[in-house]
Amino acid sequence: MPQVRPARRRVALTEQERRDWAAYVRLIRPLPGRAVPPLPDNPGEPEPPDRPVLLLTPRRSASPAAQLAVGDQPGGLDSASWNRFRSGKLTPERTLDLHGRTAQRAFHALHAFLHAAYTDGVRCVEIITGRGTGETGGVLRRELPLWLNLPSLRPIALAAAHPHAANQGAVRVLLRRAR
Repeated sequence: MPQVRPARRRVALTEQERRDWAAYVRLIRPLPGRAVPPLPDNPGEPEPPDRPVLLLTPRRSASPAAQLAVGDQPGGLDSASWNRFRSGKLTPERTLDLHGRTAQRAFHALHAFLHAAYTDGVRCVEIITGRGTGETGGVLRRELPLWLNLPSLRPIALAAAHPHAANQGAVRVLLRRAR
């Protein structure tokens, strides 16, 4: 049995919608052999809606994500997975070497690398910053935990740890599963 679709009601466009359409049409070029679609007729006053209109707002989480610290077990990760990750038994699927880059270039490379890995469904990655000189290490080693806690990267990074206690110049990052 064929399905019957209800007829669409024609609703009058507001003056602002007409101006928006005219501005949009000026920006586009129609395909060869096609004309720009005309503005629909304005049949008169708009009809009142049949039911109340609900405005949806994005949900905010009850609390922001906890700060990510290199070497600390995060909430939401069981002990067995954390121990396998922390001890280096969970091998990284991709590696990013930041040696020889300025802080700005390293940040942009890290951002692109983590988002690409997350999009591809990669679970564990390794980021090599180098040990640097001095007591606290180099700039990249000091900045990496701060970068991982930025709003653009924190939602995709679940945990971070050094793969070996003697190697402070590399950090493995466990990415969240894409939902």
